[in-house]
Amino acid sequence: MKARSFLSRMSECSTDSKAVSQMSQGLIRRLTVLSQYEEALGKINATAAERLTVLKAKPQAAIQRDLLSICNDPFTVAQQLTHIELERLSYIGPEEFVQAFVQKDPLDNDKNCFSDHKKASNLEAYVDWFNRLSYLVATEICMPGKKKHRARVIEFFIDVARECFNIGNFNSLMAIISGMNMSPVSRLKKTWSKVKTAKFDILEHQMDPSSNFYNYRTALRGATQRSITANSSREKIVIPFFSLLIKDIYFLNEGCANRLQNGHINFEKFWELAKQVSEFMTWKKVECPFEKDRKILQYLLTAPVFTEDALYLASYESEGPENNMEKDRWKSLRCV
Repeated sequence: MKARSFLSRMSECSTDSKAVSQMSQGLIRRLTVLSQYEEALGKINATAAERLTVLKAKPQAAIQRDLLSICNDPFTVAQQLTHIELERLSYIGPEEFVQAFVQKDPLDNDKNCFSDHKKASNLEAYVDWFNRLSYLVATEICMPGKKKHRARVIEFFIDVARECFNIGNFNSLMAIISGMNMSPVSRLKKTWSKVKTAKFDILEHQMDPSSNFYNYRTALRGATQRSITANSSREKIVIPFFSLLIKDIYFLNEGCANRLQNGHINFEKFWELAKQVSEFMTWKKVECPFEKDRKILQYLLTAPVFTEDALYLASYESEGPENNMEKDRWKSLRCV
């Protein structure tokens, strides 16, 4: 490992061996924890892949599994989602933002200063989690054969999303909304007609992208203020809609020059970047106060999820195609 060899060389060159030794041991411990985390992620992903293979071989197995059969309490599921979110956030370091977005300064003469970037793997793993949760929600809704059951699943996830909002878990909230707005789910008109959608409408309004996500940003500021004045660890939780945070940092970095016209460093830009990353670092250090439920966590992390084509196929089989385009797609999917 390059980092370990670097630490070894550093300790040889330093006169203050005790201080360097302490620092290097701390770094090695951190690298070991990161390595164990990456190994655990690999095992989780492998298990999910194996279960998906089994599901494809035995489609009827899907009938025997769903989240509601494991836990029908929305608050408990929202708590377990928060566990996953905070754990994955905790492994994202500030250097990953730099590695993901830093651009070579055109005034810098060193041609190779950013040529060997480390892959921002923990950041990518967190984005992958968002996508998995969205597809898991859509899978759970499209899977049941009975309309009544599908409507119950939709209402359950609406309640989970609302609890996520109350906790301050905006990332899971947005992932659930995204899953419920996928075309294979949204086209289930007969199912949705059985759902009381008032609560869902409120949540959608809260995460409405209009005016640059104004409503969400207002709620995020409120959660941030609550976190600052918190009297309990539960009130400290702030989990931002991560993709939007990434976009904000990206556009701030791309939209503002590193240097002013007079050649001076644009300190205002770097101050704002530091402010956003620093705020994120505060949020990710919060320890989840909720008790873990291993069974629910295992299901959320490893339950097989349908591909987009599989979602459409399940959707068409639940509620038949309504037009020629849907009929053609259904026919092609059944022939695969």
